[in-house]
Amino acid sequence: MELKSVWISIFVTFIIPLFVSAEVLPSAIKAEINKHKFNRNDVAIYIKETGRNKVVASLNIDKTMLPASVIKVYSAYAVLLELGYNYRWSTKFYYTGRLQNGILHGNLVVKGFGDPTLRTADLPGIVAALKAKGIKKIKGNIVIDRSYFTVPKRDSSHFDKNIYSAYNAMPDALMFNQHLSKFTISTKNGRHQVKKYIPGESYRVVNKIRSVSGSCTKSRSWPAIKVNHSTEIPTLVVSGKLSKRCKKRTYTYIITKSYKEFYAAFKREIKRAGISYNGRMMLGKLPAGSKSLYTHHSASLEKIISVTSKKSNNLYARHLLLTLGAKIYGSPANLSKGRRAVTQILNRYRLLDTPNCHIDNGCGLSRISKITARSMARVLDHAYKGYGKRWMNTLSIAGTDGTIRRRFQNTNVKNRAWMKTGTLNNAKNIVGYVKSRSGKLYTVVILTNGKRARWHGASLENYIMKWLVKYEGTGVNGGVDPVREKFRLKDKILWGDTVSSSPLKSLKSTTLSSHGYFIQVGSFTNYPDKAFLNNLKNRGFAYRMIKAKSLFKVLVGPYANRAEASSPLQTIKKNIPGAYITQL
Repeated sequence: MELKSVWISIFVTFIIPLFVSAEVLPSAIKAEINKHKFNRNDVAIYIKETGRNKVVASLNIDKTMLPASVIKVYSAYAVLLELGYNYRWSTKFYYTGRLQNGILHGNLVVKGFGDPTLRTADLPGIVAALKAKGIKKIKGNIVIDRSYFTVPKRDSSHFDKNIYSAYNAMPDALMFNQHLSKFTISTKNGRHQVKKYIPGESYRVVNKIRSVSGSCTKSRSWPAIKVNHSTEIPTLVVSGKLSKRCKKRTYTYIITKSYKEFYAAFKREIKRAGISYNGRMMLGKLPAGSKSLYTHHSASLEKIISVTSKKSNNLYARHLLLTLGAKIYGSPANLSKGRRAVTQILNRYRLLDTPNCHIDNGCGLSRISKITARSMARVLDHAYKGYGKRWMNTLSIAGTDGTIRRRFQNTNVKNRAWMKTGTLNNAKNIVGYVKSRSGKLYTVVILTNGKRARWHGASLENYIMKWLVKYEGTGVNGGVDPVREKFRLKDKILWGDTVSSSPLKSLKSTTLSSHGYFIQVGSFTNYPDKAFLNNLKNRGFAYRMIKAKSLFKVLVGPYANRAEASSPLQTIKKNIPGAYITQL
């Protein structure tokens, strides 16, 4: 064994453990924790110079904590690594039978691929595109294919008592209007009306409002609203006393299936555009031999992960998780595939503390999700290294937008912090980046759990971030994140970086088939390091490289089938834990 390898082994075995649980806590932060009477075990703090091994504060960084919505950072970054900023979801339109003289003698088929943003405003453009293809009359039915995702039948997650609220909405391969139905309550001729924003049979309305005189206050100001799911078609029941003086109100509730609302709105727009249609809605998979008509694309992934993080959109986060599940493990995606996919992608770069981190549904609406401050800091550091300010701007900007638009508006933190927040009854968390007045950028993870978190967590976080903006220290030198340092040293030896003295052999071009099963061993924002590619070659693995969006992907193979790829996968995974099988 070479001397350098012996030294690394000694360092990893004996010296690193001394730093793993070390507490580095400035007296001001320690005093603030005590002021709010937090149990030390309910607080995890990790503040370090971004991209450097210099720590400012470290407390319980390896303790598992309830993340709430900050876990969205994991899914958002994983999908960015895999698909790139310019990825767009698609909704595809096909037809069966024949299209002749403007008449479609067959069905119109709509296949959803999990676009979380499809909405009413998109329909005029979609229908105009179909009309431009020559369709004047549809003699068949409209078939909806939702098979890209396998999701629970419930429309709401029922996480808490607010079961009709937007944050409880469940995903669907054909999502529409974020699973929300809009309706209004207004008065006409002294009586209250309940009017659906999208007419149709996706749900029924039962109006039991008692219109009364008097001011629009107290018991006369708010009706009782319930949704009855005891029948196949849900029923919206509105009851109670309501003053005639109350102004028109608009509500958005989870009431019915998103695909049913889509069908009602789509049917309405088709007829408005002058296309004749008298069929019905059917559910089913895209028939073999269907012919393509049109593809609608979502906004870019960059915009969607920005909404996910800034507005803490739970539905978008669920769709990110499921989309990755479908991309990595094939459709139909489910929760298990999504979790494995996020873990697989992040662990290519050893960013997760896998035994201690549990992603669950990806949105944070969970009491079993777990993370560590160290793992979150790794992800944030890695994201900044790869994408810099562009990634930071997908997070909420203090005093400017998102969930911290008002929170830091009149403080020294305004426009100096890029953060993701997370709140549950027993968790108040914030993670991201803070830039001090001296110009240094810090990676910040503050996690507070337990009974005091709800009322005292935000105060502690606010104090620490204000303190950090004024901080002029240099942090503590040396093994701040020794686990990451261990892997960095191991990678240098493994992939022939500057530590290695072995000469590099010249690359030879390798011609491979474009189709089959491959083992993906890397995904890079820049052209892969030549030593990395040479090492694969020298170990006897033929590889090919493809450019997908803004990423370079390195694939070993091809193999005839998944079973044939399994054996080399096990060998490769000893050195590259995040390697996985994919099909082209």
